[in-house]
Amino acid sequence: RAGARVMLQPGLRCGHCSACAEGRDNQCDEYDVIGLRSDGGYAESISVPSENLIAIPPHVDFVTAAAFPLTFLTAWHMLMTRARLRAGDIVVVLAGGGGVGQAAIQLARHFGARVFATSAPAKAERTRALGAEHVFDHYQGDFGREVRRLTSGRGADIVIEHVGEATWDRSVRALATGGRLVTCGATTGHAAAIDLRHLFARQLSLLGSYMGRFAELRAAAPLFFEGHIT
Repeated sequence: RAGARVMLQPGLRCGHCSACAEGRDNQCDEYDVIGLRSDGGYAESISVPSENLIAIPPHVDFVTAAAFPLTFLTAWHMLMTRARLRAGDIVVVLAGGGGVGQAAIQLARHFGARVFATSAPAKAERTRALGAEHVFDHYQGDFGREVRRLTSGRGADIVIEHVGEATWDRSVRALATGGRLVTCGATTGHAAAIDLRHLFARQLSLLGSYMGRFAELRAAAPLFFEGHIT
């Protein structure tokens, strides 16, 4: 209704297929992101199903609310659903200064993980302030080797990857035995390779992740509204 204070779930689903009925709406055959397959990414007004809306409290302004759903929903699905984050896990977040990276750092810390991150030098201090205990320059050096050094040779339980080709090999090598690499993007290129002997001998998991479920956004929203994440 006109004047309602709401924020929008960025993914639109059909609402009637088997995936939607089971709460797996980001696997809907008709799943869409506004501005990707449909128009409206920069519109002042847009018509969407009311079930895609979440009410925002009076103390949260519209600009802040608009910045939340896409990045935190993506990070939540990667960490909580796909990688099954547990308290005490060691998490490496690629591009910690970006939107998804900032969200992943905060969520991982909130749920009791130990967090490392990579960043461009200009964003390193901001990344560290969000909760990363060590920040590596992802343009130089081998962050995979550094993660192993800082964890006494163990490596990371989870790597949050969305850079792609330029960092893939180092991301895989940063993993501990039984580690999980979750990827949601390929900014620097989509061609990636892996030594299958490492994959099966070290029992690694390579997980794809796309957007997230509306139920996950509803779970993340109270943390945002209450100021636990920003």
